[in-house]
Amino acid sequence: MPASAAAEPQGHDSGPDDAPVDFHEWRSDRDFRKGEAEGLRHAPGGGLVIGRPAGTVEHTEPDLGTTRTYEYGRWTSPSYRHGFGATQLVASWNAETPDDTWLRVEMQGRTASGATTAWYTMGRWAFGDGDILRTSVPDQQDAHGSIAVDTFVANSGVALRSYQLRVTLYREAGKRVTPRLAMVGAMTSAIPDRFTVPPSPPAGAWGRELPVPPYSQNIHVGEYPEYGGGGEAWCSPTSTEMVVEYWGRGPKADDLAWVDPSYADPSVDHAARFTYDKDYDGTGNWPFNTAYAATFGLAGHVTRLGSLAELERYVVAGIPVITSQSFIESELDGAGYGTAGHLMVIIGFTEDGDVIANDPASSGNAEVRNVYKREQFENIWLRTKRYDEDGDVASGSGGIAYIIAPVGKKLPH
Repeated sequence: MPASAAAEPQGHDSGPDDAPVDFHEWRSDRDFRKGEAEGLRHAPGGGLVIGRPAGTVEHTEPDLGTTRTYEYGRWTSPSYRHGFGATQLVASWNAETPDDTWLRVEMQGRTASGATTAWYTMGRWAFGDGDILRTSVPDQQDAHGSIAVDTFVANSGVALRSYQLRVTLYREAGKRVTPRLAMVGAMTSAIPDRFTVPPSPPAGAWGRELPVPPYSQNIHVGEYPEYGGGGEAWCSPTSTEMVVEYWGRGPKADDLAWVDPSYADPSVDHAARFTYDKDYDGTGNWPFNTAYAATFGLAGHVTRLGSLAELERYVVAGIPVITSQSFIESELDGAGYGTAGHLMVIIGFTEDGDVIANDPASSGNAEVRNVYKREQFENIWLRTKRYDEDGDVASGSGGIAYIIAPVGKKLPH
């Protein structure tokens, strides 16, 4: 059955009624059979790989000085109805891309008025950087919305009622190697504009702390500035690497041979290189970070959580959560800095319910563990609007979180 004609499965809100969030994924063979596959087959270990290609295409990478012919196969999801009018969408994917392969993820939405958006590219991605330079795609917009790096943002007065995802797998023509798509999904949300968020009650994690290894981004200041400016800008890959290594995964010694041997914690440099987004010119592309984590046999996706109480359930389950927040220095006691956007790892809670964070914006690894006041942290993480140092209105993340855990591990609901 063509994907566009398939029945629309119904999603369920995971957040409060006035701030709905839904994450839906296609991962199992049964899931993938619900969509439309062209030139792909099911891999013996799960997921989709190129079988008899659907066609060929020529692709040029100007910065690499290469033009190659690629065979491709494509999978298009059925239409998925998330159950509310969404104003934002962030896609996530988990895949393997050996040398000579890469993939493209796209999204098309249907609005509450019944209109259909363009097919937006959510990312051109490969783990390595020898075949393509992984990148978000700029200047994508139509009458319904636009793409801001990794996020579809609906225009004012527009809301998505459903969407489809499309993933195209590429391999150099004549090669037998193939990428493998293990998962693709998306988070949809409708978070209202809000400057403050009420504190949440206890949810069972007070007094719990997970043994997540501490890594400071600031000991990497000046290292490999070609990857988004160097360590001073590497909060996202540093946080991602902490969680990857918490699960006992990560790059091997041979993978790190390219890193200057005088640099401490070379796995952080590795994470920065392999999450780097060429067009964004940074390492903070959200789904690029979770896709990086997934290359080590983990499952990763981007979502929004609705409260610290919801996050506590992950800590109870033994799962650290990476959060995105922005604030001026006076809004988060003990941080000692302000930021327009910063990632850190929530590893637990004190006996009084305050947040224990591995904050990579610390002077050294020994200083990475920080305790932040619960009410302050919850507000700077969940709000969508804030005031900057000049008193101008700026944006907040609205509860963005990276969820990274072993494949098959049950996640809280």
